[in-house]
Amino acid sequence: MKTYTMALLAGVAIGAIAIQGLHAQGAKLKAYSISETEILDASFQATYLPAARKAIEAAHGRSLRTAAGRVVQIEGGPPPKGMGIVEWDSVDDAVAFYKSKAWADLAPQREKAVKVIRRYVVETEK
Repeated sequence: MKTYTMALLAGVAIGAIAIQGLHAQGAKLKAYSISETEILDASFQATYLPAARKAIEAAHGRSLRTAAGRVVQIEGGPPPKGMGIVEWDSVDDAVAFYKSKAWADLAPQREKAVKVIRRYVVETEK
């Protein structure tokens, strides 16, 4: 009976480890979208930012609220004048948002408020 119990416990432990490994393989990596911008009109930006943040939050993105923060050059060329960083659960979520109708609907406001120099998404490591 003791041998049977030990074998059962060993089987349960091996199964738990295997399931954990499968979950890890399927886990999505977090991602960050980075937007390098230049303010075109501060009054338009004041109305655009809350609307953009609301749309981002509705898509489960988390704005790090860097739009008004200082950007300090450390190496390389000059830094962008403005920087927006948003945390996403995955690259797929970020890309889906930036291709969404909600984001497209904000384009008229965005084009009056800021000039997007460059926008990209970076995936984190495991």
